[in-house]
Amino acid sequence: MTQLPSPSAPSDSARPGRLIVIEGIDGTGKTTLARLLADALRESGRDVVLSREPTDGPHGRRLRESARQGRYPRAEEEAALFLADRRDHVERLILPALRAGRWVVLDRYFYSTMAYQGARGLDPAEIERANRAFAPSPDLLVLLELPVEDALERIRSQRGTAPDHFEGRDYLEQVAKHFAAVEHPRLLRLDARLAPDQLLAEVMRALRD
Repeated sequence: MTQLPSPSAPSDSARPGRLIVIEGIDGTGKTTLARLLADALRESGRDVVLSREPTDGPHGRRLRESARQGRYPRAEEEAALFLADRRDHVERLILPALRAGRWVVLDRYFYSTMAYQGARGLDPAEIERANRAFAPSPDLLVLLELPVEDALERIRSQRGTAPDHFEGRDYLEQVAKHFAAVEHPRLLRLDARLAPDQLLAEVMRALRD
C-alpha cells in the first residue's frame, strides 16, 4: 500500500482532509487524471470525494446548458454564475468533506475561472480575491500543460465535433497564458503529453513529498 501523509497533518485543524485540484485548458486530460488519482488514493486507504466544476447544481447546470446551446452570457454574468456555483460547492461538499478528514479531488476550480474569464477581459486578480473569500486553497494544485494545437486535435478526435466557444484557438491561447501566470506554493506543472499513468505517478510522488 502506498504511504501518503496523514490527513491530520495540515496546520488548519478545521480541515484535516486534503484538497487536490487538477487544472489546465480543454483537452489536457484533466478528467482522466482526476479519476485515476481518486482511484489510486482509494486504493491507498483514503476516503476520497471526486467532484468537478461547473457542478451539477442549479448554477452549474445553467452554465452547462448555455455551453450546449452556444448561448453565452456576458463575461461578468458568467463569472458571477461560476462564483455562485462554487460557493454552493464549497459549502455543501468541499468544506464538509475536508473537515471530515476526506481527500477531495477536483476537476477544475477557481483557477479555471481566472484563466477563462480572464481571457474574456476580466481581471484574474479580482476573480481570485472574490473566490479566496470563501474557497479553501488547494493542498496541491496540478496544472496540465499542452500546446493549444495538440489540445484542439484531442478535442476533435475524442468528440468527433468542432471545438465550442471556449475552445477556439485564439481564445485558448489567451487562456493558456493566464494559466501560465498562476502561482501557488504547492503547484505541480506537468506535460500533458505524458501517458496518464506517468502523470498519475508524478502526482502521487508530489503527494508523498
